[in-house]
Amino acid sequence: MSDDLEPIAPREAIQMYLDARRDDTTENTREGQLYRLRAFATWCDEEGIENLNELNGRDLYAYRIWRREGNYSDHDEELAPTTLRGDLATLRAFLRFCGDIDAVPQEFFDRVPLPSVNGHEVSDTTLDPERAEAILDYLGEYEYASRTHVIFLLLWHTGCRVGALRALDVGDLDLKGDRPNADGPGIHFVHRPDAGTPLKNKSKSQRWNSLSEYVARVLEAYVDDRRIPVLDEYGRDPLITTEHGRMARTTLRTTLYRITRPCWLGKECPHDEDPETCEYQRAERMSKCPSARSPHDVRSGRLTYYRLNETDRGAVSDRMDASNEILDKHYDRRSERQKAEQRRNLLPDT
Repeated sequence: MSDDLEPIAPREAIQMYLDARRDDTTENTREGQLYRLRAFATWCDEEGIENLNELNGRDLYAYRIWRREGNYSDHDEELAPTTLRGDLATLRAFLRFCGDIDAVPQEFFDRVPLPSVNGHEVSDTTLDPERAEAILDYLGEYEYASRTHVIFLLLWHTGCRVGALRALDVGDLDLKGDRPNADGPGIHFVHRPDAGTPLKNKSKSQRWNSLSEYVARVLEAYVDDRRIPVLDEYGRDPLITTEHGRMARTTLRTTLYRITRPCWLGKECPHDEDPETCEYQRAERMSKCPSARSPHDVRSGRLTYYRLNETDRGAVSDRMDASNEILDKHYDRRSERQKAEQRRNLLPDT
């Protein structure tokens, strides 16, 4: 921290910035800036940053990842790059102002990492299917029917959103496949907005997904032996629980960040970090690991798996609760070469 800087709390600086912009912005513009900067203030609260003088370039990168994952949003999806770019552009303007009032170094605003849009509105990260299978193999052998096993297994097996996973109750399971019109084990995603668990597309997101016999056995073992038996604030029986009730979305995301780091599987770190001293070993920093993957990445990895195996597009769309257009745009991570090779297999003489 420079000796020339004057200590100031993030929220105090934000209010000063908005007051300073009254003469050259409309009320609607300031409301949009306030929303985006409140997200930054919330992140500062979570990180324990009480003085803007303490900010560094690594913090700015960490905030970008935090916002990209959809934190401080009303949905479970990653922010589109265009939305993220607007969010970070506002942060850059704010930090330029902070440089003028000696809260951060004068050129610090230039270190805000703006994402490149280039006409695309999708993330380029995903969980490779081979990595997913390796994680499942490990969990199946060493953490069978644990809460972590069930979280990852259901996210991968159903391709559901993290909000849909969190919304599940024990009563939404049909592990014996003995309900009317059932051909085997299944799981029911239900929109319950009045009981704290709305689904992304509301009632349109309601659906039954089939389960394999193996997944049903894991879930049965979890419910019988490993699940913490607790009700949520609405008196419901959540499937994924902690001692305090239904698991929070942030905790579900942290679970994914933790187990998708290569070091968790005992693999060599591709970023030359020592597991004994790596800052990404701390729960609050795991999402910053370049190899960590979000629930969105798991969902895109599952769609890529389906595409590579030429699974019926309609069936995938229904199972993952998304249109073909959305699946193609936001979740399909096949390379152009993989697409070409699949076309070669489908088209004669090519």
